[in-house]
Amino acid sequence: MSDKYSKRKLASSSITTVVSLSLVLFMLGLLGIIILNTQKIANNFKENIGFQVILNDNAKEADVEFLTKTLDASPYIKSTEFITKEEGAARFQKKLGEDFISFAGYNPLLSSIDVHLKADYANNDSINWIEKKLLQNKLVKEVWYEKSLVAMVNENVKTIGLGVLIISALLMIIALALINNTIRLAIYSKRFIIKTMQLVGATQSFIRRPFVLKGIKHGIYGAVTAIAMLIGLLYVLQKQVPDLADLQDANMLASLFGIVIILGIIISWISTSLAVRKYLRLKSDDLYY
Repeated sequence: MSDKYSKRKLASSSITTVVSLSLVLFMLGLLGIIILNTQKIANNFKENIGFQVILNDNAKEADVEFLTKTLDASPYIKSTEFITKEEGAARFQKKLGEDFISFAGYNPLLSSIDVHLKADYANNDSINWIEKKLLQNKLVKEVWYEKSLVAMVNENVKTIGLGVLIISALLMIIALALINNTIRLAIYSKRFIIKTMQLVGATQSFIRRPFVLKGIKHGIYGAVTAIAMLIGLLYVLQKQVPDLADLQDANMLASLFGIVIILGIIISWISTSLAVRKYLRLKSDDLYY
């Protein structure tokens, strides 16, 4: 009866440890997904920042095509779109809701190239440098963009990124503390076994080994459970919000899941080793406190 009770107690302790580890690792994995997707969303916002290259009215089609291809080949350009003066007028007319050409008697707009930059170059300093370079081309009349909008987007992205990093650091500390406390409590229930093994002459490494191996196993089980929960959550979210699928990167998720498993192993290993070492150093009388 006593053996059955002990086995049941040990099984219950192991399940509690694995469940606690899986919940904390799930939180860390979710945090990782949020951080990675925050960066992607921030980059998408920045890559929507663009500027217009206004072309001279006498620009030849072949020269404009060459300029567009040159821009497309530039390392800082994400995409370009050539807009004829007729297309520009149609868009402007649709936006105004009035036929301004009939009113003016002619089309005052010029052909242009809409340019979108890669995220790393979507800032005023880079755009100023690109503007100076483009204005040296005889086809270009002017470069137009909203400096205040570019500055505001970059400032907001930095603020949000800093906030996410601070929250992530705090949550990471809390998660590590929770895992450590969970493992320490599990080892606490076995403190008398540890001390008994020590009293009969077992070396510290011999005593520590089975506890560490079991801790690593718990870490792996907890990590696998956390990954299954994360996959389930992502599946449900993508069903509810299909656009989220565009943000997901299979390689990124695979790397993140690998990190979750490694974290589960390393944290369990270190926490178990430290907890066992603590009780190995305690005197027998101190075990009761």
